Amino acid sequence: MADTTELQVRTSIHVGGEWRAAVSGATREILDPADALPFAVVAEGDEKDADLAVAAARRAFDEGPWPHTPVTERAALLRRVAGLLVRDREELGLLESRDAGKTLEEGRVDIDCVADAFRYFADLVAGEAPGRVVDAGSTDVHSVVVHEPVGVCAMITPWNYPLLQASWKIAPALAAGNTFVVKPSEITPLTTAALIGLLAEAGLPAGVANIVTGPGHTVGARLAEHPDVDLVSFTGGLVSGTKVAEAAAPTVKKVALELGGKNPNVVFADSCATEEGFDTAVDQALNAAFIHSGQVCSAGARLIVEESVRDRFVTELARRAERIRLGRGTADGVECGPLVSGQQRDKIEAYVASALKEGAVLRSGGKRPEPSAERPEAGYFYEPTVLDHCHREMRVVREEVFGPVLTVETFRTEDEAVALANDTEYGLAGAVWTADAGRARRVAGRLRHGTVWINDFHPYLPQAEWGGFGKSGVGRELGPAGLAEYRETKHIYQNLAPKPVRWFAG
Repeated sequence: MADTTELQVRTSIHVGGEWRAAVSGATREILDPADALPFAVVAEGDEKDADLAVAAARRAFDEGPWPHTPVTERAALLRRVAGLLVRDREELGLLESRDAGKTLEEGRVDIDCVADAFRYFADLVAGEAPGRVVDAGSTDVHSVVVHEPVGVCAMITPWNYPLLQASWKIAPALAAGNTFVVKPSEITPLTTAALIGLLAEAGLPAGVANIVTGPGHTVGARLAEHPDVDLVSFTGGLVSGTKVAEAAAPTVKKVALELGGKNPNVVFADSCATEEGFDTAVDQALNAAFIHSGQVCSAGARLIVEESVRDRFVTELARRAERIRLGRGTADGVECGPLVSGQQRDKIEAYVASALKEGAVLRSGGKRPEPSAERPEAGYFYEPTVLDHCHREMRVVREEVFGPVLTVETFRTEDEAVALANDTEYGLAGAVWTADAGRARRVAGRLRHGTVWINDFHPYLPQAEWGGFGKSGVGRELGPAGLAEYRETKHIYQNLAPKPVRWFAG
């Protein structure tokens, strides 16, 4: 245990407008995955802290001004938050890099995207009509459909994109007039706690935004089952998401789940007919698989390439994968950081070992790198790995690995490519590479995935809904549907000239 007097002590439990210690007094050290050394200490909450936070959010919703604040004022506050994020971009980007292990540039881009999300939902809610008039067929009746906030929202966010994933929930929830309690991952809580501070600085009323740091099996479980929580939004793994849904069921609260993916990147030979096309497809396959060390729910972890170009494509892919510079995310020139934890690296190693045992051919990586000045031996580094000659029966192909591992499958026909791409329990995202516009539309239309990129991978738009098929979850984030998740619909029917109905004698 490190001497906490040498560490940066971070406030991380915020309830009813006040920063406080955990009820139990417990704390947790936050490790830098680049060297496995603690660099911060946060409060470690439990069920009691969760109960206090929900009570504060409940009071703020039932008795406070926020749900009734005009949308123009709510939108103005969200824009102020976006401005504060821009102001603190460097500090927050660095914090995200150290906390999650990603490169500093990735951390900066994340903060830019968070600011974009707040601006988008501010503009969306401010530009809406106050209600939708429904023609009742009579001048004596006024009928309108309006939207109201859900109430108290519980938000449970993952460790890979701590602040970005939190913003996809917090921004629309606030825009709609809700109050909330957010529980970030216990291993990457720092930037989410910083955002709560920015919300207070922007003028959000006390009790609207609450945060409790602590484990999922205590804080997260209590939030999911709590009778005073009206909605629970969870992003994370399938097993944990299933538990959240089960805990929420007895109180019949609204549930939104984003549970990951096993995403196909389908490359047709015609996309590689020119040198530029070939280079672009290879480059994007690398980005799809190895951004943030593959710790991305939408990562293109399954390369499905046409047989006629397979050998050349995979050879070049593996050559370039071996040249990716691994190291501490804050070091100059580093292209890929460590995995988030030793546990995550152990999981990756087990997947690679099982794949090789089942017949996969290792084309690059497959091991821990040699230590260096920018890559401390104690850090959780793992080389970008390309596994060739893979097939559907392999665990590494079926299950979400969530690390820098790319599997290669091949096809001969368009129908076979679609069948392979859809042969998964998940359905979050996928891509198709082709120079044939007709084929692009056909294949994109047949893929059972929530997002399909054509000749690209990974971009998202705040204006577009983000969701999935199958075991990738239920509910939507971003876009108008993302705002709708945090609203209830009310139909107000006003009879302007009430008359006796006289259905009954007497």
